[in-house]
Amino acid sequence: MAKILIVEDEVKIARFVELELKYEGYEVEIANDGRTGLDKALHAGVDLVLLDIMLPGLSGIEVCRRIRMESQVPIIMLTAKDDITDKVAGLDMGADDYMTKPFAIEELLARIRVALGRHSKAVNEVKKDILEYGKLVLNLSSHSAHYGEDELTLTKKEYELLEYLLKNKNIALTREQLLNNVWDYEYFGDTNVVDVYIRYLRQKIDDKYGIHIINTVRGVGYIIKDEK
Repeated sequence: MAKILIVEDEVKIARFVELELKYEGYEVEIANDGRTGLDKALHAGVDLVLLDIMLPGLSGIEVCRRIRMESQVPIIMLTAKDDITDKVAGLDMGADDYMTKPFAIEELLARIRVALGRHSKAVNEVKKDILEYGKLVLNLSSHSAHYGEDELTLTKKEYELLEYLLKNKNIALTREQLLNNVWDYEYFGDTNVVDVYIRYLRQKIDDKYGIHIINTVRGVGYIIKDEK
């Protein structure tokens, strides 16, 4: 179940919400001031933040702004003010939703479910466009490849070959399969081109970073296996 951070300086309200959330099966963290709330939001592995606007230390608006500089965790702003200015300010800083105190706990729980569901869907959509193998990351949307902080300079065919190998991880792929799925028809029958491009990839990744990603399967072809 998701972990929710309550950033609220009114101890009774924080305790009430904590009990209701725990009853629903959520894990709960509490912070009673803005600075502690910011630290926990960024480092406690929380899945959603309930953030009061009026806080000691740092205001909720400032906490929201700083969270958004580093994280896209869902944020629901809470305030005793029914002030459109506060609402707009919170949303402008990146808050996902807004509730005015006093609120019905059932409505808050419903908004939490919606925010968590929306965030989960967004994360899953991003993951569809990302292929990872240790420090090696392919972003299919931008057609870019990185190893750690380094951007890899790959040709179109090198990129497509690496993409196909990663998408078929743990499957021994024949040279013919790689040729048919990566190269144009003019290379039909010329499986040597596969070996040439495997060598190029090894030079740019395996040899450069002292790792071993692409394995040769004798008599078959090539494979990328799960990391041990």
